[in-house]
Amino acid sequence: MQGTKRRWIAALTAGAIASWLAIYPVLAEPAVPQDEEIRSVLEKSLSVVEIDKEISRIQAEQSGVKAKLSSAQAELDMQQAAIDKKREDAGKVLRAYYTGERDVLLTAVLSARNLSALLTVMDYFDYIFSSDKTTLNDYTKQYKAIKKSIASLNAQSAQLDEVEARLQTQRSRVTALQNDVDAALSGRSDADKLRSLIDEYTDYWQNVGLVEVNRYFKALSKAMGHITAWVEKNKDMLDIDGFNYTLTIPDDKLNAFLREQNEIFDNFAFAFEPDKVIITGKRDDLEVELLGHYTLEKNGAIQFHVDELIFNGLALPDTTRKQLERQFDLGFDPAQIVSFLKAKSVAVENGTLVIKLSISL
Repeated sequence: MQGTKRRWIAALTAGAIASWLAIYPVLAEPAVPQDEEIRSVLEKSLSVVEIDKEISRIQAEQSGVKAKLSSAQAELDMQQAAIDKKREDAGKVLRAYYTGERDVLLTAVLSARNLSALLTVMDYFDYIFSSDKTTLNDYTKQYKAIKKSIASLNAQSAQLDEVEARLQTQRSRVTALQNDVDAALSGRSDADKLRSLIDEYTDYWQNVGLVEVNRYFKALSKAMGHITAWVEKNKDMLDIDGFNYTLTIPDDKLNAFLREQNEIFDNFAFAFEPDKVIITGKRDDLEVELLGHYTLEKNGAIQFHVDELIFNGLALPDTTRKQLERQFDLGFDPAQIVSFLKAKSVAVENGTLVIKLSISL
């Protein structure tokens, strides 16, 4: 029994090793070319792959908007049918008042010969006027509802137009980039070799690079969720001058904080330079570099924006950067440090991130 079990484990291990050996050459990092023309071709090829992803994302968004638009149109049609009936009923009520048909009620009151008859007429008054009021209110309510639905429909139509415009823009970009790549390869004696290199870089980015970049961003986003608690424990970074507060975060302290949060940051560093942030990470043969900046949002939060994303020396397109910003929040809210404070400005200086705060009224 034990021998059978050992043979079974050995067979699984051998299979796993064989699979790893089969996959590893595909995932091994291709040599980074020094020729600028070839590097440009590789960048454009990676951009084609990444923008294709954005096209797929926009197409999914487009399908969602179209489905909502179709649903809203169907609801509008139903409301239109309902309001036609309400409009007819409301018209009858208004015509009755306008043509004096309700005057007969006044005549009935005046002709009442005793209190019992008068009370009966008044009951009719109450019933008729309540019914009239309900009819008019129902029409008004339906009218407001249909106006709201039409406004929503128009907004969704405009959104669909905007999505389709973005889709067309990205498709044009992909076509232009692919044409550039094809033109660069055309006529070259080593075209097949370059195509093979493009495939290798694409596979390496998809299977290793993107996974690693997402790993960095996920860890960084999680760490930023703890930054306010860290600042509270380091009051020396908060300077108070009357009603004005200045939070100064040195990049060396920020790096030390990040390394306390996750060992992934042992080979990862923030560098604050005038008006820009440089983030670098290196593990084995993989290098990632981000250039970005901070902005102050309307809600008082400090948000990080990726201006450049460079993977093993190759720049990735804006669509990849924006996707990472959507997926991972690298900002923080200074108001969480001291509840009555609100950020007024944010600036990146030589070696420090400086945030000016004031009392929130």
